[in-house]
Formats: sequence, C-alpha cells, structure tokens
Amino acid sequence: MVEAVAYTQGECFAAGVQFARAEGIVPAPEANHAVKGAIDEALRCKREGRAETILFNLSGHGHFDMAAYQQYFAGGLTDEAYDEGELAQALAGLPRVAEAA
Repeated sequence: MVEAVAYTQGECFAAGVQFARAEGIVPAPEANHAVKGAIDEALRCKREGRAETILFNLSGHGHFDMAAYQQYFAGGLTDEAYDEGELAQALAGLPRVAEAA
C-alpha cells in the first residue's frame, strides 16, 4: 500500500543530512522526502518490534544542490503552511480520473 505523507522542507533536509552522515551519500533535496519517509518507517518498525523491508527511491545526489544545503545550515529555509481552502479550490478544478477496476 502506498500512502501520501506531507513533510516540511526543514525535516526533509534534516533527514537528508542524517542519511548523508550515515551513508556517505548527499541526497538531492527532492529525494530527501523519500529519505524522511524511510526513516519514519524504520523508526515505526523499531517501536513495534517488527522487521520489515523498506524500499525507497534515491533519485539523485545533492552535489549540484549545495546552495540549498548551505541555506538549510544557515537557517535560511522556511517552512510554509498551505492554506487548506486554496488547496481544496485548486484540487476541485482538476479533472476526474476513473479508478482502475
């Protein structure tokens, strides 16, 4: 089962830094969302005493995104909250797609 989860960019960058320190690979900023999700799932398994296989896609390295990491370490990234009303209005304008049978 796949479930969408929203994270702030601050917690995603923190997860990317944690991953880089543990694995020696600096993830691209957009991949940090997957890293955060995988860490959360691993912590859930640890809390529940369960052994599960967790797969995630690390789709790029952050070597070309060092400016974003510099902003993160300097405290220059801000987390913006979405207005639920504006989000609902935007989603209402999307076409309906039939579900697979």
